[in-house]
Amino acid sequence: MRIAICTLGCKVNQYETQAIEQELLRRGHTLVDFEDEADAYVVNTCSVTAVSDKKSRQMIRRAQSRNPNAVIAACGCYAQTHAEDVSALGVDVLAGTNDRLGFLDLLERAAEEKTRIVHLDDALHRREFEVLPAGGMAARTRAMLKIEDGCVNFCTYCLIPFARGPVRSLPMDEASLQVKKLVDDGYKEIVLTGIEISSYGQDIKEQVGLIDLLERLCREAPTLRVRLGSLEPRTITRDFCERAAGLENLCPHFHLSLQSGCDATLKRMNRRYDTARYAESCALLREFFDDPAITTDLITGFPEETEEEFAQTLAFIRGCAFADMHIFPYSIRPGTKAAAMAQVEKHVKEERAARAAEAAAAMKAEYLARCVGRTFPVLFEGTETEGSAGHAPNYTEVYIEEKGLQNEARPVRVIRSDGERLYGELE
Repeated sequence: MRIAICTLGCKVNQYETQAIEQELLRRGHTLVDFEDEADAYVVNTCSVTAVSDKKSRQMIRRAQSRNPNAVIAACGCYAQTHAEDVSALGVDVLAGTNDRLGFLDLLERAAEEKTRIVHLDDALHRREFEVLPAGGMAARTRAMLKIEDGCVNFCTYCLIPFARGPVRSLPMDEASLQVKKLVDDGYKEIVLTGIEISSYGQDIKEQVGLIDLLERLCREAPTLRVRLGSLEPRTITRDFCERAAGLENLCPHFHLSLQSGCDATLKRMNRRYDTARYAESCALLREFFDDPAITTDLITGFPEETEEEFAQTLAFIRGCAFADMHIFPYSIRPGTKAAAMAQVEKHVKEERAARAAEAAAAMKAEYLARCVGRTFPVLFEGTETEGSAGHAPNYTEVYIEEKGLQNEARPVRVIRSDGERLYGELE
């Protein structure tokens, strides 16, 4: 079959899609662009916000309009948590966030038998980690490795624990095997991803954690750059930093989820830290690493957020001196505790997001300015019109006026910054 896939949402969804793509190719199917006519369309849905739900529905309808005779299959978080809504759209295959390879069996069966299939489980009762092949379909540069699934934090604005279930971890031996294969396949960097990778190992009897996995993977694949996905600030302890700083191939880029810089707001969110603990994490990273890139996420206009609380957040993020930020006005997620709280008006949420973005842009420009004059090993990922672009270990984007360097890591001396990315010359 000619099969098209649309992926919405986080890196975990992207990872699971590339595993689906690998398996489809192995089974002899052909992958086509989602905008092309196909025999089957797969929408890997997201449900992190109500906006994500809307996009998921839009993409299902787009597939149906593209080819009314095609098999339409929906999987992912929105399909898991809002199965009735997705079923009402008339999809042929409805599955959730588990058993991705079994999902493909259902897709083939629906195409052959011209029948509708619903296959869902209760995510909260899952106990096994589903091992999927690591990799990346676009190029042999950076690959993702999913090391963890599930979350038990139950933040008041989030449905993900209900979509993904409890914490399950990829066994260390299996992680090692997958990383060795990625090296053999020619990848130069891996990103360790998951729903909440800070919880890695909580379900493993041997009492291992994320730093134990990091040490093993970095030791066994010394030529591979290892990059971490999003972390809880509580992960960053003195022991973690002491051990991580000794790993030469660990990228000094740490994405620490913040969401708010006000303790009262963090409490309403049911986050498991306060601003003092967060600031401690930033200080520890800067103590053990040479000007690491610390990046974060921020939600503005969370329910009941006052102007004074937002002012605290604004002051706090400036004090953290982030290298980059992802900023989102709060979006109501029906079914969560936060949805029942007093809501902030839309224009206020957006105005606060704009003010936070202004502060974030200034901090990013300051961080990039500190990179000027330094030399970084840049992993080039693609060729642009006049040159090549890639990323330094700290995940800053670097551009040089030389072509043909894709999938090469070369030392680059940074000569200037435009506040958005760096420009350099080969040494």
